[in-house]
Amino acid sequence: MRYTPAMTWTIIYYNDSVQEEILAMPAGFLGRYLRYSDRMEIYGPDLGMPHTRAMGDGLFELRLKSAEGIARIFYCTIVDRKIVMLHQFIKKTDKTPPKELETARRRMKEFKNAHSQRT
Repeated sequence: MRYTPAMTWTIIYYNDSVQEEILAMPAGFLGRYLRYSDRMEIYGPDLGMPHTRAMGDGLFELRLKSAEGIARIFYCTIVDRKIVMLHQFIKKTDKTPPKELETARRRMKEFKNAHSQRT
């Protein structure tokens, strides 16, 4: 018997540019992104390690590994079961560069502020 949750999640993007950057990633990364994002829509934003990791203060990272290397996509959640993809980058070092994390945190704050003013 297959588990089918009553509520599903919706994936949205910070802006069109973020969506285009994610969809333009090399094939290995894109394949994994599409597989994991499908799972996130069914099971929610926390797939657990090694696929997702909480970065603190409501920010999460989707961890992609393929023949092309390692990529990360930062995301957060908002009301109405929405997952917001905020920022992506391809890792070149073991540690996440601070500027990548700062970009994601700034976008999360901007998005949540804008969303809270509309509701």
